[in-house]
Amino acid sequence: MTDYGVTESVVEQAALAWLKAAGWQVAHGPDIAPDMPAAERADYGEVVLPRRLRDALARLNPELPVEALEDAFRKLTRPEGADLTQRNRALHRLLVNGATVEYRNAEGAIRGAR
Repeated sequence: MTDYGVTESVVEQAALAWLKAAGWQVAHGPDIAPDMPAAERADYGEVVLPRRLRDALARLNPELPVEALEDAFRKLTRPEGADLTQRNRALHRLLVNGATVEYRNAEGAIRGAR
C-alpha cells in the first residue's frame, strides 16, 4: 500500500482553507466546545451549531416569520429516514431544494414558502 500523505487532518485543513476562501467563517473546534465560554452547542451530540443555523435561516429568508424559520430549523435538524443513508439524502434534498414550511400571515391565512 502506498502512503500519499493524505490523512483526515490534511483533508480537514484543505476543506477549511477552501471554505474560508469562499467567505465562510471558520472557528477552531475547541474554542466553541460545550464546556468553553464561547460554546456553540450544549454537547458533542449536537452536530449542528443551532445559533448559526437559525441566523443563516433568518438571513436567507428575511420575509418569513419566526414560526416558519423554526419549522425549517426542525426539518433541517431532524431529516426523515429510517437509516443514516436515507437521512443524509433527505437532508441533501432540503439543502438543495429548500424546506417547505407553512405559517399564518397577519390576516390569519395559511401561507407556504420554500
